[in-house]
Amino acid sequence: MDWPSGLHSLRRGAGIASRAVVARLRERGPAAPETCPPVPGRLVVLRDFGANPGLLRLRAYVPARAVRPGAPLIVLLHGCGQDAADFAAEAGWTDLADRLRLPLLLPEQLAENNRHRCFRWFHLAEARRGHGEAASIAAMTAAAAARFQSDPRQVFVAGRSAGGAMAAALLAAYPDVFAAGAAFAGLPVGEATSMVRALTIMAHGGRDATPAEWIARARQVAPPDYRGPWPRLSVWHGDADPVVVPSNGAQLAAQWRALHGLPEAPAAQNAEAPAAQNALHQAWGDAVELWTLPRLGHAWAIGAGAGRPSQFAVQGPVDAVSEIVRFWRIG
Repeated sequence: MDWPSGLHSLRRGAGIASRAVVARLRERGPAAPETCPPVPGRLVVLRDFGANPGLLRLRAYVPARAVRPGAPLIVLLHGCGQDAADFAAEAGWTDLADRLRLPLLLPEQLAENNRHRCFRWFHLAEARRGHGEAASIAAMTAAAAARFQSDPRQVFVAGRSAGGAMAAALLAAYPDVFAAGAAFAGLPVGEATSMVRALTIMAHGGRDATPAEWIARARQVAPPDYRGPWPRLSVWHGDADPVVVPSNGAQLAAQWRALHGLPEAPAAQNAEAPAAQNALHQAWGDAVELWTLPRLGHAWAIGAGAGRPSQFAVQGPVDAVSEIVRFWRIG
């Protein structure tokens, strides 16, 4: 599908006012224009959603049955080299959308921005509130929430790899927009500030930090003087991931524990994951959870008969979408 005309003129709208984003999520205004009417169970391209300083493409998945008013809105961020629609289908999100009659918002990176089509979570100018790709996704979210009459209290974001790192950054940058999120093979917010640093962290993990340091790094992208509450976060990592080493998942969970003021020791361990599955599940109340999956590489975990297996989505000991939705309390 064609990229919208007048693309570069959108750079002039780079500064999204935070109050405008929140207001649009709460209103029940007119629908954002589309290239074509929604077709059940099909992808549509949404245009004219507002400022787009990150120069991203916006697609949405409309479920097979009509979206129910007040349904949650789920924003999905693909990994490097992935197509947004393929990520949604392979991981099992489109099956969920059809079953629960909710829409999926699919921001998509372009090769013009990054040759591997990675979201640029490692540049603060792209991840900070009101700027770059984060601002584009926030504007997209506000427009889609109005278009689909979504419940503003049930807006969620999930991503894999670079998309997982950007999902975490969005939760920090727009904590008043997103209720909760999920990061699969993601990384801590604010730890990398360049491509070189990002590659180092991916391969070797980041620096150890105190809770105060983790909070300070997250606040680099957050609203000034924000005092909470912070969104809840589900963190996922394969213990055999050769691209983003598992310590990144543990550090992201540590960062989110710090934001929520939680202790290092989990309140529960393997309460939701039978030991026979060999999956380690740690939970800190209902605010933070960390799943560590055995023998899983750099891929999303799907259950038997779920999703669509590919190099980016493989069968794991648990189905990530099902567990994430449970954590988000969507039903």
